[in-house]
Amino acid sequence: MKVTLKLRPGLEEPEIVILAGAESQRLRELARELEGLDVSPIAAAQGERAVMLEPEQVLRFFTDGRGVSAQTAQGTYSVRERLYELEGRLDPRRFVRISNSEIVNLKKVTGLDLSLTGTIRMELGKDAVCYVSRRYVKKIKQALGL
Repeated sequence: MKVTLKLRPGLEEPEIVILAGAESQRLRELARELEGLDVSPIAAAQGERAVMLEPEQVLRFFTDGRGVSAQTAQGTYSVRERLYELEGRLDPRRFVRISNSEIVNLKKVTGLDLSLTGTIRMELGKDAVCYVSRRYVKKIKQALGL
């Protein structure tokens, strides 16, 4: 597959055009997947300071009893959206739910420990460690190709 990127100054929202010799089921699936992606930044706050986080810089989203937080290498931020809203909005090939209270960025996983009975320990750089609940182990193994 050939990918071409063309920049147009002043264009407010990215537009994707798929060129193909013939229509196929795979092309229709690809178009649906691309339509569903939301590439906009996520509004967050750190204390009194509001910031916009790019999804690719987030290590994980988690609930902490007070609401939803986003952890990056630079710190932890409060997010107004619920986990299920984030899960529906984020790229499912990059972000995966590992428990009822946590979504991780698979591109930030630096280590796995499969030795624990029934769970998986995930290292997200030097900044975070999280655990996959037993209920999500099969899903995570499929997402990681294990």
